[in-house]
Amino acid sequence: MHSYRLTHLKELESESLHILREVAAQFENPALLFSGGKDSIVCFHLARKAFFPAKVPFPLVHVDTGHNFEETIAFRDALVAEHGAKLIVGSVQESIDQGKVTEETGWYASRNKLQTVTLLDTIEAHRIDCAIGGGRRDEEKARAKERVFSHRDEFGQWDPKNQRPELWNLYNGRKRPGEHFRAFPISNWTEMDVWQYILLEKIPIPSIYFSHERPVFLRDGVIYADSPFINRRPEETVGTMRVRFRTIGDMTCTGAVDSPAASLEEIIAEVASSRVTERGSRQDDKRSEAAMEDRKKEGYF
Repeated sequence: MHSYRLTHLKELESESLHILREVAAQFENPALLFSGGKDSIVCFHLARKAFFPAKVPFPLVHVDTGHNFEETIAFRDALVAEHGAKLIVGSVQESIDQGKVTEETGWYASRNKLQTVTLLDTIEAHRIDCAIGGGRRDEEKARAKERVFSHRDEFGQWDPKNQRPELWNLYNGRKRPGEHFRAFPISNWTEMDVWQYILLEKIPIPSIYFSHERPVFLRDGVIYADSPFINRRPEETVGTMRVRFRTIGDMTCTGAVDSPAASLEEIIAEVASSRVTERGSRQDDKRSEAAMEDRKKEGYF
C-alpha cells in the first residue's frame, strides 16, 4: 500500500509551493530576487515545480553590486539561458554614477549596504508589487521576525513592530497604491534543510560552495577572497588556502570557511557539526548588533 506520509523536506516543499502559488494569485507583477546563492536557486527550483509544465511566471531580479564572485555571475547567466528566464539587473554602479548613493571608503568599504537604493529603484521602475526572496528565519534574528508575506510601505520600508498576523497558511497581500510586499517561501527552512533538499533534488549550485584552492587573506578572524574590490592593509598578506563559501554575497563582506568538503554529503556533515552560524563570516552583519534589522527597515531584502 502506498504511504501518504511526507518527509520533512516534502512537507517544507509543499508549503513553499503553496506560498509561490499564492503570490502568483494575489499579485499582478511579482518577481523573484535572485543572487545566485543557494537559497535563491532553491526558490527558483521550487517555482519551476509550482508552475510546471508552464514556465515560471515572473522574472528574476539580480541587484548587481559590481563586486560579485565571477563564479556566481557565470552560474546566473547559464541558469537564465538554460531555462529561458527573464532577467532584470539592477546596477549599484549606476546608482553611484547617478549620485543616488556614495561609494564607501576605508579598509571596510563595501557596496553591500548600497544595494538597498538600487533594489527599491528597480522595484519601482518595473512596478514590482511582490519581491520574492530566499530569506530564512534561521539565518539572522531580524529575518526571524519577518512574516511570509511581509508588507513594505510606499517608501519601501519595513516596520517590524507593525506587522500583519499570519494565521496558519492564510497570507494577506492587500496593499495600497505605491506599497509592495516581500514574500519568503522558504522562511521556515533551515540551512540544513536547504542542503539536504539540494542533495535530494540534485539541484546544480555554483562551484564556490565546494572546497577549492583560492588566494585569500585574514582579517579579524575572517577569511576573505583576494579581490581588487577590497582595500588590504599593508600587513595583510595573501596566501593560498583550501576553502569554500557557506553563504554568498558581495565579495567585500563575505568570508570563506577553511574546509575540505568537496561534495554535498561532506557539506551536510560539516554543517551538522559546525559551531559557527551560517552568517558568522559576514562582515556586513557585524557592523552593529542590529545591522540586518536596520538595513531591512530601509528596504534591504
